[in-house]
Amino acid sequence: MITRLSLVLLLSSSCGGVTQASPGRSHGASSDEFEDRAREVAERWQGSADDRAWRKGFVALEVLNPQGWAHVGRIPAWVNRSSHNGAWQLAAKLPKGSPDRADVRWPDGEVSQVPLITAASAYAQFSKPAGLIEEECPAKGCRPLRVTGARLGKVPLETSRGMIDVPAWVFTVEGVEQKKVHVAVDPSAVTARPTRVQGDVEEVMAFDLVAGKPNDLLLRYGYGACDTIHGARAYETDRLVVVDVDERRSDSAGVCPAVLKTATAAVTLARPLGDRLVLDSGTGLPVLRGLSRR
Repeated sequence: MITRLSLVLLLSSSCGGVTQASPGRSHGASSDEFEDRAREVAERWQGSADDRAWRKGFVALEVLNPQGWAHVGRIPAWVNRSSHNGAWQLAAKLPKGSPDRADVRWPDGEVSQVPLITAASAYAQFSKPAGLIEEECPAKGCRPLRVTGARLGKVPLETSRGMIDVPAWVFTVEGVEQKKVHVAVDPSAVTARPTRVQGDVEEVMAFDLVAGKPNDLLLRYGYGACDTIHGARAYETDRLVVVDVDERRSDSAGVCPAVLKTATAAVTLARPLGDRLVLDSGTGLPVLRGLSRR
């Protein structure tokens, strides 16, 4: 929900404008209140360290190396169990003298150099047992995971700048068809995704473009069982679009179940989105494209 904020830091009204999904409809928060919040969000993000990293840095939108057998398809249950318990054995010499840096090519054609970790460092990281082990070895059928070789390859990774191929160590494991893949980019080169301030409430979860309607965005949002939805809104600048969904509690609502529902709503922009970034008015953070997220 939108609350009125201080106007001290707001941009002048000439820097952008509000588009309503359904002009003339009643909204729980006034257009002025939404515009105040949206201007503050746009000003805070524009030119910030988070903005620079999101547009020109290396911000991964997924965990580089989550616990388990990442970056591959479905694997046998015993492999996951053995990996979870740290049942690894090194049965080969790992490559030495590998490059300490490698090129990463971004979707816009720009090339960056990133530092790499060694195969030995990668093995040391993934061969540790998980912090919480529920199924001990060997009582539940764990088997040794014998590493018989490693090579430097690539793996796709989603970032704030689009999908890229990143260097990765590819390990061969005896008796397992799938390779064990570990992203080789040194974590020091990766900027963490910005996180919401405590107390901020997410208004819009995800968005997508609408086929055949270049000016339209389809927003996915969450709402409560007793909320009434009055449409989506967007505030536009040359580089940003701030969005929200106008919702309010029904006056006749009594006790409401604590259930989060989701739905979609379309909003029409003054011009096509282009390369502008979409921000959520509730958290002030980027909204990711793809309605199936989370």
